[in-house]
Amino acid sequence: MATLSVAAKTPHPKFGGKFDSYVALPPSGKGPGLLLIQEIFGVNKVMRDLADGYAKQGYVVACPDIFWRQEPGIQITDQTDAEWARAFELFKGFDFALGAEDLIVTLAALRAHPACTGKAGTVGYCLGGHLTYKMACLSDSDASVAYYGVGIEGALDIAGGISKPLMLHVAEKDGFVPPDAQKTIAAALGKNPQVTIHSYAGQDHAFARVGGKHYDKASADLANGRTSEFFKKHLG
Repeated sequence: MATLSVAAKTPHPKFGGKFDSYVALPPSGKGPGLLLIQEIFGVNKVMRDLADGYAKQGYVVACPDIFWRQEPGIQITDQTDAEWARAFELFKGFDFALGAEDLIVTLAALRAHPACTGKAGTVGYCLGGHLTYKMACLSDSDASVAYYGVGIEGALDIAGGISKPLMLHVAEKDGFVPPDAQKTIAAALGKNPQVTIHSYAGQDHAFARVGGKHYDKASADLANGRTSEFFKKHLG
């Protein structure tokens, strides 16, 4: 398994000053960079499979361990109550400011990777969708796609930083993003020409997670197709 070791801007007193990212390379060996941001379950098989899938599309993909400051190497699933409980513990203990800082340095390290041709974008799911939105606001990500990002309505004070293309995939029936939150997000971001928002009627949170409780192939295929075309346009 290929990894990328990244030096943290702010070291951790227990776990040190470096953290790892899972890396997947395209068949050609070179391509634009893509920072893939995990859900609340760590860099598990779902995320590694996503990384491998994006690599097959031609991207140099790095999926960082954003929970490393709590417990490096977390890999759990959405299949048991105990794992869900642990995932929510990690989510509640997550430092969003340090997490964004870690992602920004990872994006810089990805751009410097010998296989990366220069441009680099960001894609994230759930918690990673929220952080993808923040990367669009705070970093030099060339293009960003957020799948059912949670809590974006609470971070709209930084929306003025969006100057490059951002796409949001929103689940209409998302149990973690109620209708009022969706309306607030749409009202705040809808007038920015760099922002595209797609809503998926009748879909719940994580409709694109293969094997998940709310997986819907038709909606996932539609969202993934839109993502593919978006990145081809802006990173190709």
